[in-house]
Amino acid sequence: MKRRAVIILILCLGIILLVACNKEEKSSVTDDGKVVLTALITKHPLTKSVKDMEWLQEVEERAGVKIKWEEVSADWDQKKGAMLAGGDIPDLIIGPNAITDADFAKFTGLFEDMSGLIEEQGPNIQEMFEQKPLTKELSTQAGGEIYGLPKYQRFWPETATMQFINKEWLDNLNLEVPTNWDELFDVLMAFKEQDANGNGDPNDEIPMDFAPVGTGGFGYFQPTVLLGSTGMTITGGGGQGYFLEEGEIKNFFVDERYKEVVSFLNKLYKNGLINEEVFTQDYTKYQSVARGEGEVAKVGYTFGWEATDRFGLEIAEQYESFAPMKKSADYSGEISWTYDYNELNYGVNFIQMSSQTKDKEAAMKFINELYDPEVSMQILFGSIGPNIQDNNDGTYKVLPPEDESMDPGTWKWTSTWADNGPMYIADSIELELGEDMKAVGDQQEPFTKTFESLNIEDNVFPGMFLKYSTEDNNQMALINTDLMNLSMSKFGEWITKGGIEEQWDKYVEEMEKIGLKSNMEIIQKYYDEYKSNQ
Repeated sequence: MKRRAVIILILCLGIILLVACNKEEKSSVTDDGKVVLTALITKHPLTKSVKDMEWLQEVEERAGVKIKWEEVSADWDQKKGAMLAGGDIPDLIIGPNAITDADFAKFTGLFEDMSGLIEEQGPNIQEMFEQKPLTKELSTQAGGEIYGLPKYQRFWPETATMQFINKEWLDNLNLEVPTNWDELFDVLMAFKEQDANGNGDPNDEIPMDFAPVGTGGFGYFQPTVLLGSTGMTITGGGGQGYFLEEGEIKNFFVDERYKEVVSFLNKLYKNGLINEEVFTQDYTKYQSVARGEGEVAKVGYTFGWEATDRFGLEIAEQYESFAPMKKSADYSGEISWTYDYNELNYGVNFIQMSSQTKDKEAAMKFINELYDPEVSMQILFGSIGPNIQDNNDGTYKVLPPEDESMDPGTWKWTSTWADNGPMYIADSIELELGEDMKAVGDQQEPFTKTFESLNIEDNVFPGMFLKYSTEDNNQMALINTDLMNLSMSKFGEWITKGGIEEQWDKYVEEMEKIGLKSNMEIIQKYYDEYKSNQ
């Protein structure tokens, strides 16, 4: 009797497990046969929900998938750390370097090597690799694995960050565009002390503002571009400080020229010339403050991508971009700027697949659709119809915003993934750009001379193209974390409170103790190998 009861119990448990398994298996397919995938995307705060993107719904339909989306617009680094440590990741993760090479090295086995899937089911990706070989370099790890796929978007200029000054304020105060730091200081003091915007209130002007600075390094629209005034060429706004000078890997966080820039910024801050909320505001606030109040501008000197994108339609005409400044009137050395062409037109690790994804073929089919050039065009600028006009002759045109009060840059970031999406915009695509992109070319003109004299081969760090071994990646990641914890906190402290002169030697010593020289030696080795293979 007991034996029969045990047998019945085992059979019941088996039936329960079978039902559970079948239920789990069925739950991954919708009633109409679409494979259900999970995906996480890191997107711009302005970007609308993915469920409202027409092009994306069409892509899911063609790929035969239904995606359950998680959208992240803030605090990704904190969320990522917990998620990777727990090993519970979605089928797909999308976003610019949202998962890094260092993450692949640290969390081995968590991400799918897509190289085989691409050969079998990735014709659009293979086409991109063939037409733009750099994209394959960006994708391939030292051992030949492909864990993350890149982007290529083609239309972007040499720099993402331009400096702008309010020409109307200069005219109101009978001032000239500054050509060096001393002149900039005098101009900013005038902006602060006089009624530069002419509204009768001499205290509502913000002489200078720059984008929020994170804890992991520098990015676009930040004052690290002033390192160019000393002859240093950074990339991507600075990142974790590594740069190339005459073929030698260096790091500006321990460079005397960085100390000069920080000291100058401290001088500006203690004189009330930098927005007092510069280290507490978020990016949305950074943008909104620069758009002023109606036709009254509030910010004198700042950094951005393009005038209407930075200042809005009402006051954009008050501003003009201007050439990189010298650090002093008697400085006779080279002048440079942040060189971002590779970072803007190419990008690393824009989409990854979990190794635990049940239907990898379906996931790859969806990924491959994203790299269709016509789809990629919509990833960047928005859907055909509301955002892009199909001329029905193989050519296209980016349309102006439906809301006439909105600038084209905001329209793009509101409508789609924009620069944050994986894409391949083939050189063969004939697309007439919007007014903002046409304006970018004109506004970049003051920087042309600087970039024409730049020795790109020996002075532009090709960081994204260097692929490290797992061991070296892990070592550098650990060291970089500690380096950034120290250097980024000191950056804010030294600007707002001062003390860099007194603390500099001890700070440099501490950075070296953490392992900065070791990292530079590793990078130099890989850079030398990279150059020898070019």
